Amino acid sequence: MEVNPAKQEHLLALKVMRLTKPTLFTNIPVTCEEKDLPGDLFNQLMRDDPSTVNGAEILMLGEMLTLPQNFGNIFLGETFSSYISVHNDSNQVVKDILVKADLQTSSQRLNLSASNAAVAELKPDCCIDDVIHHEVKEIGTHILVCAVSYTTQGGEKMYFRKFFKFQVLKPLDVKTKFYNAESDLSSVTDEVFLEAQIQNITTSPMFMEKVSLEPSIMYNVAELNSVNQAGECVTTFGSRAYLQPMDTRQYLYCLKPKKEFAEKAGIIKGVTVIGKLDIVWKTNLGERGRLQTSQLQRMAPGYGDVRLSLEAIPDTVNLEEPFHITCKITNCSERTMDLVLEMCNTSSIHWCGISGRQLGKLHPSSSLCLALTLLSSVQGLQSVSGLRLTDTFLKRTYEYDDIAQVCVVSLAIKVES
Repeated sequence: MEVNPAKQEHLLALKVMRLTKPTLFTNIPVTCEEKDLPGDLFNQLMRDDPSTVNGAEILMLGEMLTLPQNFGNIFLGETFSSYISVHNDSNQVVKDILVKADLQTSSQRLNLSASNAAVAELKPDCCIDDVIHHEVKEIGTHILVCAVSYTTQGGEKMYFRKFFKFQVLKPLDVKTKFYNAESDLSSVTDEVFLEAQIQNITTSPMFMEKVSLEPSIMYNVAELNSVNQAGECVTTFGSRAYLQPMDTRQYLYCLKPKKEFAEKAGIIKGVTVIGKLDIVWKTNLGERGRLQTSQLQRMAPGYGDVRLSLEAIPDTVNLEEPFHITCKITNCSERTMDLVLEMCNTSSIHWCGISGRQLGKLHPSSSLCLALTLLSSVQGLQSVSGLRLTDTFLKRTYEYDDIAQVCVVSLAIKVES
């Protein structure tokens, strides 16, 4: 029979306390000189304190730390620890005591009890103690539900529970950006650069123990957050990895598609999973926190049906002198193409060769390389433009402008007097 706790006083008392480390406390010690009225009393009290060090009594640990006066803040990724105590306040033996602790969030209910077995009996002035731990993985309202059931000496079954509500806050603000770049001149796949901006939005400094990227099975990753100085690998942030409140730090990673995926697909298309960030930090007194982002997704750059890339091009060319470039044409579609190459001159860049020549059939995911010759009639930084590819099967033309830029210089002629 379950008894309504509002109508009957219970034999057991439940206490729940959060376990947390003390906080730093700035205190000015009280000292005096021997000629003062207290004499050496204050100094002697500090010397007798077990937390002091000989010769440094005013720096005793007990004066630097203070116990928490309230519940405090709990941040996502930290471990919530709580002490649960059930005490027998009566003068009779209580039997079959069962203590359960559940943590209820907006999406689930978790059982945190260390043991689900009932205690046979509990004598007067005795208690049942339990410590629960839980790594917080959700933001928002959490409710700790502690339930106690027991049986009195008269065989009456009793039951009561208490609720403890607390909020879980967000410790970090993480923003990501993706950048696409050519991995090398002979590859049809792109390297992906991931920039992660991590901001400390708490009120205390953090020691950033680890910030790493766990790539998906499609990519290999290289961290770009360290430099080589005097034979040693040093992080770009220096020897101190502290992140002050509201400060932001940027981390950079380079991802390259694995060979088997690049060869299988030719070019990775559409939305792909990059991986997830793993962040580990410590706060004031070494409390550890850990966050893992959800899987980061990136939209692969679209190249259309035909991709034109440059394999070789000089940085600097001479005015009105021919120079050579090598282009690579890749069929990114799922059909065979019959391509025709046309070259259109601009006001500064002129193509040398025959326009409208047949390139032949190009099968899906296949490529061909072309060596082309140009010259420039204008000095300065000039844009290579004017290539046109026409698929004779579908009568569709693809235009390619601003393919690359070259620096055009004039040769100086030295005249001897």
